[in-house]
Amino acid sequence: MNREDVPAWILSLDKESVEFIRKFVINSGSLKEIAKIYDVSYPTVRARLDKLIQKIELHSKTEDVEFVTMIKNMVIDERLSLETAKLIIDKYRNERTDG
Repeated sequence: MNREDVPAWILSLDKESVEFIRKFVINSGSLKEIAKIYDVSYPTVRARLDKLIQKIELHSKTEDVEFVTMIKNMVIDERLSLETAKLIIDKYRNERTDG
């Protein structure tokens, strides 16, 4: 598989997140097993999975245009706050629908 064939949501993940997914799959999706592996509580693993789901969903929306994707990447890279990104994206989308 070529890099350009890899979905954007996978490329947006850091190494830790990819490793978490790998362990999750290998352990048949058992959060209890993942909690043991990381030596943390079940709620901690659940919270981490929820955050990972949000990251994946963020990059899975096909209607996003290049500009919106760039803004989202800036949030993931922590160069822009989520609140600021939301304001920029909302303004951008409102102007596109008004114009």
